Amino acid sequence: MSETDTRTVAPFGAWPSPLGVAELTAGTVRLGEIALDGDATYWLEGRPAEGGRQALVRREADGTLTDVVDASFDVRTRAHEYGGASYAVTPTGVVLSRREDDLLYRVDRRADGTFSSPVPLVPADGRRYADLEVDAERGLVYAVAEDHGAAGGQRTDPRTTLVSVPLDGSGANTGGATPSAIAVLVDGPDFVTSPRLSPDGAVLAWITWNHPDMPWDATTLHVASVADGGGRLLHERALAGGPGVSAAEPQWTPTGDLIHVDDRTGWWNLYRTEFVEGEARTRHLHPAEADFSMPQWGFGPRTHDVLDEAHLVVSWSSGGHRFLGAMLTANGQLERWDGDWEPWGPVRADGDRVVFLGESETEPSAIVELDLAHGHVNVLRTSARQHLDPADISRPEVVRWRSELGITHGFFYPPTSARLAAPDGELPPLLVFTHGGPTGATSPGFRPGVQFWTTRGFAVLDVNYGGSTGYGRAYRDRLRGAWGLADVRDCAAGARWLAESGRVDPERLAIRGGSAGGFTTLAALTFTDTFTAGASLYGIGDLEALARDTHKFESRYLDSLIGPYPAQRDRYLARSPIHHTDRLSAPMILLQGTEDRVVPRDQAESMARAVRDKGLHVELVMFDGEGHGFRRAENIQAAATAELAFYGQAFGFRPA
Repeated sequence: MSETDTRTVAPFGAWPSPLGVAELTAGTVRLGEIALDGDATYWLEGRPAEGGRQALVRREADGTLTDVVDASFDVRTRAHEYGGASYAVTPTGVVLSRREDDLLYRVDRRADGTFSSPVPLVPADGRRYADLEVDAERGLVYAVAEDHGAAGGQRTDPRTTLVSVPLDGSGANTGGATPSAIAVLVDGPDFVTSPRLSPDGAVLAWITWNHPDMPWDATTLHVASVADGGGRLLHERALAGGPGVSAAEPQWTPTGDLIHVDDRTGWWNLYRTEFVEGEARTRHLHPAEADFSMPQWGFGPRTHDVLDEAHLVVSWSSGGHRFLGAMLTANGQLERWDGDWEPWGPVRADGDRVVFLGESETEPSAIVELDLAHGHVNVLRTSARQHLDPADISRPEVVRWRSELGITHGFFYPPTSARLAAPDGELPPLLVFTHGGPTGATSPGFRPGVQFWTTRGFAVLDVNYGGSTGYGRAYRDRLRGAWGLADVRDCAAGARWLAESGRVDPERLAIRGGSAGGFTTLAALTFTDTFTAGASLYGIGDLEALARDTHKFESRYLDSLIGPYPAQRDRYLARSPIHHTDRLSAPMILLQGTEDRVVPRDQAESMARAVRDKGLHVELVMFDGEGHGFRRAENIQAAATAELAFYGQAFGFRPA
């Protein structure tokens, strides 16, 4: 610290922060699932202040905001557990899925701009509906139906079909039996998603795949003619995908061409299929070492959309960042649009405007509108209040380091404060963030969950370990058969690299993560001596238990990440931290929801018992009513408070 530096001196980690635990949820919402309706815009926002409920919001061109349904509706689908695509715009309003009862409802918009009472469209028979596509001409909505009602609710592997549901409500009159008005169009594959209707209503496209593949491993794109008023499909054929190729995001152009993404070249690139006299002709639109899609964890991802008859709006990943631009459908020519916002979510377009979920280095994520006619950038809704002065914001530095399997990618955030500095010679503690999935990625946008730590004097390394998306299929496949090995080595190597570079304290290296990132955290604490503390949020300690007890979507995920179970049970035991607590020497905190179906609560409880039985320090904090991820404001705040206090004890400082 120089003689002219007037900042207050305080130890790293103990800095008083302008971002308190209350600010983590005050005025915050989770934004997603954007749809356009002329000049109006719809989106979903998850509200921690309302117990995590997702509200469907409509915004008029003049800025007027309206909740489409009241607080008794959590607009969400439980299909695949992760949900997605839980509503769609109709000519008269919307159709949506309600989490409380898993039913589909139609809600009409009145002439005065208010919305009618919801009308149920399906019976309460145990089915969950998602990925909605409206067929206005036939008065139908196409949907993925996941049946959890068979065999008295005892079936653990629900049947998934593609169905057509009448919008007039006639499909709800059943007396418990499946109504004839609801037609099953696709049945047989383990999974079906992405029904998309051609502009003339004649052809439906959709995606299927089967166990043990995940949608980023191998899927098939199909098309078929719509017959019998939407009750049957004819002349089905496969257009793309297949073994070893992941096809995704079918989208029709106004002229009847079909756009899709697949990774036959090793990168998720865009393709256009023309139908000429019954013959399908597919061409590679824009060959590039860039990913024009994201992993299909939820239903209905939209990373590209039709702008007009000649152009698509597309987003893509390259070098850890995402970009937005326009692509000519005729020849694939791409024009990149530069700006302060990166598109890390859905992208929707409608002639003279583009709306997307954007991230910035200095502002909370937001729903952003590009007004192409006037050249304006408008923020329609921000996910949080900005509580930080620009001088207190830690900006991400794109970093790369060498691990055993090659170059690893991530983002480094140094501790940052305009008013505080550490004593001369002191190095900051490091928190290594491990994202979930593990097939997923972290982004460099402003996140309160990162700034909460950097404003307190922590450094953060946010790791896109091998297996992460956005760097091509080869990088994604680096984790095949190596989960718990490659990811752990990449994270440990990154922490050591920063310590050897003199940027962080080698004696205060911590690792934290949720879900799959929680497993990486527990494995790193168990199988390396790099870290001196760790926090697992709804993480996995027992891989064998996960293989035996998880939901259908992920029930064969571990086949590719570890190996088939039980044939390779030895691998599951060898990589499960719960069986190797004798190798642990670092304290840990476990944060878990009691209603988690993805990673059941007994994972955290069993891990805590095993660690405690070895005489090691472990803290277990359970949150009643929470599922996979914390949605309620009071629980988000309590989790952050507990984790901060834990690090204070582990690293020898008193949190401010």
